[in-house]
Amino acid sequence: MKRARNLVLGMMAGLMVAGGAQAADLPVKAKAVEYVKVCSLYGAGFFFIPGTDTCMKIGGYVRADVTFDGGAAHGQPAWNGDAGQRNRYFDYFVGRSRMVLTVDTRTATEYGVVRTFASSKFQFTTLGGSTFNPNSINGSLPVANSNLLDTPGGGYVAIYDLFVQFAGFTFGKSASAYASPWQGTPGNNSSFLLGGQSGDNSGTNNIQYTADFGNGVTGSIGLDDPTVWDRTAVYNLSLPLNATLNTGNAYAGVHAPEVVGNIRVDQAWGLFQISAAAHEVNASYNVLNTAGAPAGAVGLPSAAPTALSEISGHPDTKWGGAVMAALQIKNLPTGTADDIKLDASYAKGATKYVIGTDSTSPSVALFGGTGNPAAYQSIGFGATTDAVYLPVAAGGDGSLHLTEAIGVRGAFNHNWDPYWSTSLYGSYSVVRYDGTAKAFICANYTTPAKAVSADYVCNPDFNVSQLGTVTRWTPVKNLTFSAEVQWFHLDQKFQGSAVLGAAAPKPSTRYEFKDQDAVHLELRVQRNF
Repeated sequence: MKRARNLVLGMMAGLMVAGGAQAADLPVKAKAVEYVKVCSLYGAGFFFIPGTDTCMKIGGYVRADVTFDGGAAHGQPAWNGDAGQRNRYFDYFVGRSRMVLTVDTRTATEYGVVRTFASSKFQFTTLGGSTFNPNSINGSLPVANSNLLDTPGGGYVAIYDLFVQFAGFTFGKSASAYASPWQGTPGNNSSFLLGGQSGDNSGTNNIQYTADFGNGVTGSIGLDDPTVWDRTAVYNLSLPLNATLNTGNAYAGVHAPEVVGNIRVDQAWGLFQISAAAHEVNASYNVLNTAGAPAGAVGLPSAAPTALSEISGHPDTKWGGAVMAALQIKNLPTGTADDIKLDASYAKGATKYVIGTDSTSPSVALFGGTGNPAAYQSIGFGATTDAVYLPVAAGGDGSLHLTEAIGVRGAFNHNWDPYWSTSLYGSYSVVRYDGTAKAFICANYTTPAKAVSADYVCNPDFNVSQLGTVTRWTPVKNLTFSAEVQWFHLDQKFQGSAVLGAAAPKPSTRYEFKDQDAVHLELRVQRNF
């Protein structure tokens, strides 16, 4: 018994010695983990980046939508191209999946808050957008575009916003100082509501300064890069116009930024804003390539320079501009968070401030039925330009004639209850050419080959109307299902009929000039985070 007790005690002593030796070999105790801390200075969702005094918020959304009988997945009317022709290449539905990721950082300093903001989208869309025409999606043709990104395993990444803010200044890609807070979406899902400036709630490269005068009154002034958001087209009318009144773009390079600004009052009752922009309009040369290469061939595009361009001269540069008034009325008696948003715009030589989308300003071209027994179909079109000119050597005055545009749009947004809401929206836009511009355009367009009818009238002016409604269901917070229907109407000013060489696959035959309509449906599901 004594021998057994001594054996047990010896074993215990041995284990203690071994344990002490192992303990001596352990590393120094690690520091406590620095957990992420909530930052309450700038609202919900911000947290301190560990080890810094900078707060960050990560957010965004995931969205899937499909448009039926439209020109693009996010609610574009079928107002031109194969969709406007309604030919066999037109896709009856177009789908899109998108994720937007935002990163917002803020640091308090003695000069105020230093902020950086980035917003990017990851997107996959139906190949071709709204058409399966080989001229659009076949990468082997010289006329092809980049839609082959949307192939299996493809898609693309793009930038919405990317800017730094410091001491009232903003540097980078952000919404223009001209823009209203809702830009082109007063109540619509569609990114294609005409009638005013639109940046799809993103922006352009710019530098701007905002002063806060207190009581919700602010003023901003900025310099914008106009290349993407603010220019449409300049037409040299010595080049032939096609059947829908378009020709090659004769804009010159960007020589000056847009000068933009606003005065805004933002209070509990709503918002009121006045904006203005100055826009340079300049053309390239008087002599340019007169005809583009046919599909499948290699050659200069229409309006490309030739060896005679530089010595032919050019029109003098002119300045145009735009003004906008925007109004939001809150606290309506119709329901909690109901509001009305309205804006009205006028532009001269800056048409994209009125005929504005998140892409190019559309030149409209639609085909439809006809009651004229001599005509194959009806056609309606409208050319969107900043200016036109006809060189002196071609019989003109050599001056830029600036295009005028007027637009009004708005929406009434109603919440039925915490789960259901409806918006009713609309717009009306007008594009006008001066008398000299009309004469030059019609002399170019009305050729003997068109064999115009006895009641033919040439007038390039046009109006467009849009009316739509969207209903949203939010069964749980930040998850929304919506359905939007929109009607688009073109009021064109040509009369009679003519023999036109319409774009293939349309035949060259007689068409009646007539107003046109289009209707589309967009369905969407979106989860914000």
